Parts: sequence; structure tokens; C-alpha cells
Amino acid sequence: MARIRIPSTMVILFVMVQTGFLLFMYTRHSSFIPQSEEKPPQVHILILSSWRSGSSFVGQLFSQHPNVFYLMEPAWHVWVTMYQNSAKVLHMAVRDLVRSVFLCDMSVFDAYMPWKRNLSDLFQWAVSRALCSAPACDSFQRTDITSEMACKTLCGRYPFSKVEEACKTYSHVVIKEVRFFDLKVLYPLLTDPSLNLKIIHLVRDPRAVVKSREQSVKALARDNGIVLSTNGTKVEDTKYEVMQEICRSHVQIYETAALKPPNFLKDRYLMIRFEDLVRDPLSEISEMYKFADLSLTPTLKSWIYNITHGQGPGKKKEAFRITSRDAVSVSQAWRNVLSFQKIKKIQEVCKGAINMLGYQLLDSEREQRDLSLDLVLPRRQNQFSWSSFNPKQ
Repeated sequence: MARIRIPSTMVILFVMVQTGFLLFMYTRHSSFIPQSEEKPPQVHILILSSWRSGSSFVGQLFSQHPNVFYLMEPAWHVWVTMYQNSAKVLHMAVRDLVRSVFLCDMSVFDAYMPWKRNLSDLFQWAVSRALCSAPACDSFQRTDITSEMACKTLCGRYPFSKVEEACKTYSHVVIKEVRFFDLKVLYPLLTDPSLNLKIIHLVRDPRAVVKSREQSVKALARDNGIVLSTNGTKVEDTKYEVMQEICRSHVQIYETAALKPPNFLKDRYLMIRFEDLVRDPLSEISEMYKFADLSLTPTLKSWIYNITHGQGPGKKKEAFRITSRDAVSVSQAWRNVLSFQKIKKIQEVCKGAINMLGYQLLDSEREQRDLSLDLVLPRRQNQFSWSSFNPKQ
């Protein structure tokens, strides 16, 4: 049999070409494999708070930004559908819904709104500027400051599919939620490589929260029952049992994030006190925007000034609306409204939270009425941001 002799140089050249080709294909293929170090293109911000803590106001500070797609409490749909369960049981369903919204997958609402629906079927949809401007609605521009009433009038009949379409066009997705009571529930989201999640934890003096809750007793009754696991029975929180759970959750969230936090929380947790925010809005908002990788625009600066420099603390019928008010007056109103007996009871059930969050306890009615006595203690260095926390201090 005849043998074909191939020069060794040809063999070497062939192997080199083949190796080079394989390396090229591997490199090309690898470029399409997402790397764990790479962050998703969108930034995801969860405003974590509790009812009547100023979270709707903070939500609007993000909602009105032209780069933000914002939803207010989408987990309301979970609670209103599964109201006979406890908050703890619903944590997982709430977390799954929040994750889907962050990823702009609005099919998650099929389980809670099975009918053919419009934008207006989404809870508090009209407070989202993103749902009142293109591509969700053609009536406003992204740079406009929108109002809830105008949006309801002009945009309510647009199809629900516009929610997902709009979400995908923004660099930031922001959700405000009051239905998480344990930070550890969010660990799967914080370690999810498809999310670039940061948490803003908004707190408020529990005594001010109670004063605000008393303006909305009926509206909060069903949620109170879920917090207290009453199997669907509505509850008026006359014994401050719900407040005790709320205060306990704020302590748990702060301690988890600040005292012995996991590494994946580094630079991804920020605590904000409502009282600091209303006293120095631009400074606090600038800090939140920096944390969220956003810039404060001149239009937003002007709107923020107007919204925090209105007349008086606001009316009872405005409890769930963002209107122009004297923000500092709002934060102090409880001292003139609540009896000292109520204040003593609130301090008993929320003493740990009041101390930890940096508020001063009252010892007498005289101190309560003396508005020159500042009950908001100065921030302690490194108290409110995980990124600067040093456990050795």
C-alpha cells in the first residue's frame, strides 16, 4: 500500500491553525456567557418601609425622575388576594412578585388579576410618572412632573401590556414596599445575579407613625389583620400590637444590615430617617440619588422645594396623597395631637426601635409640648450606612 508522507512542518502548521480556530470559537462563545461579576443593565432599588412612614413621599422622589420606572406597593395585590394568610406566610409570594417586577416580567400579575385588564387595574398606578408618560401613555413627556389626578383622567384606559413595555425602557426600576418584615427574606434577591439590587430603608419616629395611622384606621384594618395573623379578620390597632410588630421589624432589619451583615450587602443598604429628610430635603435626597446612581435635575430640585414648603401639615383626606405641605410641621404634628398617655404606651411597645433609630424618649407632658426640645438625635457616625460600618469601632 502506498503511503503519503506529510512534512512535519505541515502537520505543525495544521495543528496551530486548528488550535487557533478552537481558541477563537471558545473566546467568541465565552463572550456571550454572562459573567458573575457583570451587573445587569438596570439598577433595582427597593424602598423598604412601613405604613404611614413617609414612604409614599420618598417613592415620589424617585417616581418623578425621568430615568426611573416606579411602582408603589405592587405586593398589595398579593395581600388583597390572599388576605386570610399571615404576613410571614405571604413573604415568599411577595418576594417572587417583587423579583418579577424588577425584571419587567408583569405576567406575575396574572395570578392576582386574571381578567383582561388596563393600567388602571394596577394598585396606585397613577402615582407612577412612568405609567403616565410614553410609552405607557402619550399624554405626558418623561421630563414632566405628573400629578395623580391628571394621570387618572388621561391614561387609565391604556392596556396593561404597556406596564411591561414601559418598564423595559428605563435604566432604573424602583419599588416601594411596606410588606417585608424580615431582611433575610430578601437574601435570595440580593444574591440573584440577574438583579442589581439596592435597599433604602426608610424609618420614622413611631409616635409620629401612630398619629398618621389614626387618620387611616379603616384603610389599614385588613393589613392589620394580616400582620397579626387573624385569618382574614380586620383589626383596629387600639392596643398597638401592629405597631409593636412594625417596630420589631425595623430593629430586625437594621440589626441584620448593620451589626453582622453578609458580604453581599456591602454598599447596598442605606437607612434614611424621615425627619432628617424633611429638615434638609436636598441634602438627603442627593444622598439617596448618589446611592441609587441617579442625578438630581433642576426640575426636580424646584418640585422638591415646592412639595416640602406648603402650608400646614395637611388634611385628613390627604392622608394617602402627595400634596404640598410644610414638611417639618408634618414631622412634629404628633406632639400636639397625641395625649401623653398614648405616647407612654407607644414608647413602651417601641422603646427598642426609638432608641436604636435615634429618637429621644419623653418623660413628661411638659417635654412633649416643648417644641424647642429636639427629639431627633444627631446621627451617630457610621450608623445609617452599611458601607461605612466598621464592627471594630
